[in-house]
Amino acid sequence: MASTSDALGALLEAAARGDFPPPDGSTTVVPQPSHRDAGVIAFTAHSVVFTDEDPEWVRAALASLDCDALSATMNPRFHSAFLDRTGRTTDTIDLLTVATALPGAPDPALALREIDDPDHPRVSRARVRRDDVRVWASAGGGVLVIGRGVAGRWEAAIEVEEDVRHRGLGRALASAARHLVPDGDLVWAQQSPGNARSVRVFQAAGFRPVGSEALFLAPEPRYDQGRAVSTR
Repeated sequence: MASTSDALGALLEAAARGDFPPPDGSTTVVPQPSHRDAGVIAFTAHSVVFTDEDPEWVRAALASLDCDALSATMNPRFHSAFLDRTGRTTDTIDLLTVATALPGAPDPALALREIDDPDHPRVSRARVRRDDVRVWASAGGGVLVIGRGVAGRWEAAIEVEEDVRHRGLGRALASAARHLVPDGDLVWAQQSPGNARSVRVFQAAGFRPVGSEALFLAPEPRYDQGRAVSTR
């Protein structure tokens, strides 16, 4: 994975190798790898909060919660306090998974065709959360997105049209992502735990669970006569 000089990138790369933070019930606070990306990753009995907010505020907010300390960083009240303080938003708590790159090209039966259209809805959505976004459409009715997300990691996401599901296309697309990142790199994917179909697809494609993740999204800038204006 590129851009591992920052603290969060190093923690992620270590976890992908199976070298997790100590399960001592503590919380590590590290700087954001970019303005865009802030949030929480919970490993087994150890959490990492990545933020440019005062670490003492983070620890005080966690200590004020009336809940099990092991679950404090994923408690909705902590997330609410963080969002109120920063003006950010969030969507869901995801299962964070990772796989190693595979050599060679993706399965030719997928007939992947790269979409080079910045106005394509899947491309524009992906660019809000990732850099260097590339999108492929398959002949069977699926879409594969790869880009650089949190701490510069490669991230993959897939979509499969409803009328072609249950035919192995999702697993094939998730597997293809492993062939489309550079050899020796890692590719990450997030799935909502409630989306059992997506969880099964990525695990069938060789993605391993490493923790849970909540991303706190920076407000999108609004524009006034073509110039960005802060929303905070």
